[in-house]
Amino acid sequence: MKRPLSLLTLCCSLISFLTPLSVVAAPSRNPDKTVKCDILVVGGGLSGIATAYEGLLAGKEVCLTEITDWMGGQISSQGTSALDERPTQRQKLFYSRGYLELRKRIRQTYGELNPGDCWVSESCFLPKDGHRVLAAMLKDAQRKGKGKLQWFPNTVIKEIEKDNGGKIIDSAYAIQHKPLVGAPPINTFTLSQTIEDAYTYEDSSRFSKSIIRFVPKQQQKDDAPNWYVIDASETGEIVGLADVPYRLGIDQRSFTEPSSSSATNDPYCTQGFTYTFAMETTKDSQQHEEPSFYQQYAPYYSYELKRLASFPLVHTYRRIWSPKKGKPMKFGGIKFTAPTPGDISMQNWTWGNDYRPGTSEDNLIYTRGQLQSSGQLEPGGWMGGLRTDALRKGEEISKGYFYWLARGTTDSQLGDGVKKPHPNHRYLKGLNSPMGTAHGLSKYPYMREGRRIIGRPSYAHPQGFTIEEIDISRRDYNDEFYRNTLPARMYRRLKASLAGLEATSILTGQKRPEDVARRTRSTVFPDAVGIGHYAIDFHPCMTKSPPEAPGNTEREGERRGAGQAYPFQIALRAMIPQKIDNLLVAGKSIATSHIAAAAYRVHSFEWSAGAAAGTTAAFALKNNIAPYELVDELPRVEPQLIELQRLLKQNNNPTAFPDTSIFNENWNDWK
Repeated sequence: MKRPLSLLTLCCSLISFLTPLSVVAAPSRNPDKTVKCDILVVGGGLSGIATAYEGLLAGKEVCLTEITDWMGGQISSQGTSALDERPTQRQKLFYSRGYLELRKRIRQTYGELNPGDCWVSESCFLPKDGHRVLAAMLKDAQRKGKGKLQWFPNTVIKEIEKDNGGKIIDSAYAIQHKPLVGAPPINTFTLSQTIEDAYTYEDSSRFSKSIIRFVPKQQQKDDAPNWYVIDASETGEIVGLADVPYRLGIDQRSFTEPSSSSATNDPYCTQGFTYTFAMETTKDSQQHEEPSFYQQYAPYYSYELKRLASFPLVHTYRRIWSPKKGKPMKFGGIKFTAPTPGDISMQNWTWGNDYRPGTSEDNLIYTRGQLQSSGQLEPGGWMGGLRTDALRKGEEISKGYFYWLARGTTDSQLGDGVKKPHPNHRYLKGLNSPMGTAHGLSKYPYMREGRRIIGRPSYAHPQGFTIEEIDISRRDYNDEFYRNTLPARMYRRLKASLAGLEATSILTGQKRPEDVARRTRSTVFPDAVGIGHYAIDFHPCMTKSPPEAPGNTEREGERRGAGQAYPFQIALRAMIPQKIDNLLVAGKSIATSHIAAAAYRVHSFEWSAGAAAGTTAAFALKNNIAPYELVDELPRVEPQLIELQRLLKQNNNPTAFPDTSIFNENWNDWK
């Protein structure tokens, strides 16, 4: 049902094309069509694609929504098409089957896995090809599994309806937008200019809207859910909209999160987000116009460290296309090949285009209190749960960073004389550019952290299940900081938690905490349904507002939790939220602490979590059981959980690394 534009709106359309929209949620929600699904996947990033992939192979009807028009999230619409992998896992090729297929098809597309000859990864490639590869994979999965995919690009979830005392999502209302006749095409405007419009029911001067109501395909059987909604969004959007318990930002320092930078929780300090862009090396010097906002952000930009203060090193860090290999170079102990004309580099740099707000005045992802006060938890009030102004500033700092790379002569961290101009580069923009946008920025920012659910209370987790820092970190907690900073009782509990069979002797004082040997493996979860391995990697929020303020610093202590992690598992309990029985969470919004989340966020983890979500949803539908029933008797044996894990392994979706056992402590060699 289309809502006609007024004459006044039509007359003002040209002006509105050039300025960000200020819109309010409209109460009308008469659907233009109703769509039936077995599995509704919200978010077309890697976790959402993996969910759909396994759902299709299981023969299910999958509806997949995505705010942009590209599949792939990190490797496409967010522009970070450089696979973050750890050496041992990559050497053994120990990944989910879909992720292995993705890597194989990237190689087939280019004739090699690393057409960019980047040095940060074994595979850097063009974002648009990430989308194309994934679309082909889903098409093949649909054919092979005899499932059905319904793909809804440029679509957001606006409302959900609950039934059965609020325990079941009964339906979901979505808004799909496309350019109005005569209006500029999709990807002309930045996200900050369109996001509020995208969440508004009414047609606008830019977009015509279709309202879609998603409902279950199957009839209800007993009390078990008859469809599943999977939150695979980048910020935990359905988690926020459904108002299930979650955490955001820094967790309170505790014996399970001993490296926390705060004695109390701080929901405003999440990891920085990044609008990536692509730049090309040219033979000749280019003209570069200084952005009107450049001086606002100039005090922020830096190479960060002396060992990284090399333009060729930064440029080739995430080089995504290189038609001709340059001569070998080395800087700061890092080997790479020199940039050559025609090289295309994607930029994603902490003291460059990261935007890192950390206060209630500028945080990007709204807390529950902010959602409530802004009316977004009211019926029809949801607008995406993000601060539009923070998105705008993230866009500006990124565009300014290109100018700094090409023409800048200052460095906020290293002082004068370090940064030299490098004018032989051009900023790539246009609908046919690597990012697929007229403005040249990624279609959506690369998100490192979102809302993180609190799992259901369980044995040993009376406050709700969460994967914590000490479950994965390689840190030696005999360090002076922990002995001197943590209260004695907290430190003793920390060491007891790592002591295994010696825990009782630590708690009773029979053994000193400092005598506990350093643990050399991650926690083994009885309900493991996936795997991941990456360092605990931080892009900390800044201390003051705004982040780009001259002399601003990173939040003190935020990097203390950073460091190496052991190969880890994804627990099914981390994917099951409280309150709602047919909602599963994949991707970065699973139940992890702030510090653990810094490792549970990269490409192969997202795929493994999505594969687990898709398999679990299909398994639950087939067996007429809710996912929480698979784990509610732990640590007792759960026969149907074992059956699910067997199915995952049978489908080449690992739930544990080789030789995982509580008796195996030999994990130091995993790099």
